Amino acid sequence: MSQIHLIAPSGYCINQDAAQRGVQRLEDLGHAVSRQAVIPRRLERFAGTEAQRLKDINSLVNLQGEDNIVLAVRGGYGASRLLESIDWAGLAKRQQQQPLLICGHSDFTVIQLGLLALHNVITFSGPMLAGNFGAPELDAFTQEHFWRALRNPVLNIEWQGQGPDWSCEGQLWGGNLAMLTSLIGTPWLPEIENGILVLEDINEHPFRVERMLLQLYHAGILARQSAIVLGSFSGALPNDYDAGYTLETMIDFIRSRLDIPVITGLAFGHEQQTVTLPLGAQASLSHDRSGTRLTIQGHPVLKA
Repeated sequence: MSQIHLIAPSGYCINQDAAQRGVQRLEDLGHAVSRQAVIPRRLERFAGTEAQRLKDINSLVNLQGEDNIVLAVRGGYGASRLLESIDWAGLAKRQQQQPLLICGHSDFTVIQLGLLALHNVITFSGPMLAGNFGAPELDAFTQEHFWRALRNPVLNIEWQGQGPDWSCEGQLWGGNLAMLTSLIGTPWLPEIENGILVLEDINEHPFRVERMLLQLYHAGILARQSAIVLGSFSGALPNDYDAGYTLETMIDFIRSRLDIPVITGLAFGHEQQTVTLPLGAQASLSHDRSGTRLTIQGHPVLKA
């Protein structure tokens, strides 16, 4: 079984019971869960001081052993404060010697994209301790896709997507839309050409999603991709003022601006049911009337 190394670089874990439930489930599966002391750590809204949260990341440079899974406790906010002080080169060297399988999403996206931008380090956008492994009921789809991604050198994901017929290959990247957009103009946003950009978010009204997508469009980032795949955008329903403006009509508008496809419907993001994606790996995407297929390879996997 694997060694699971907890980190908490972002927000305080307000649902302590969920986090402990996640630890128990992982231990029941036979995994060793280390650094549980980060779970109750708190300063204001953050999971500890800047120094404590930074140490969570920089200490990974000296983490020994194979088959180490680094798992974020939760998202929230706080990782952006650490970007200038992260030992990016040290982490990259550690990954070259003996890759850690680093997993998280939401606020953690900025650290994942920084690793990809500066040193082409692959990490996994997927479940976290409290919100996923500690959910009242652990989603079987999420659990199966997590271990599938971490164990299979060639990862296949299929779903019934919506969009035009299309096939392409490219580097898979992306994550949380708000966090990715916040990195425009910084050294921590990857400059990827002909990539497959996967995006998700939560609690953002469709017009805010559109505004962020338009920022990526106006910055030339969307047009440089081979395809865009949208995951879940939940937690913000249209209201009477919208008068028919919905997430779907917004996506149609974005599609009208682009010469590349926008494929929707992937179970990816802040939902209980989510796939795990190796950000930075090589992928091939195909979509037709029979469905959407994503084949990914080149990512680190568990050896045991």
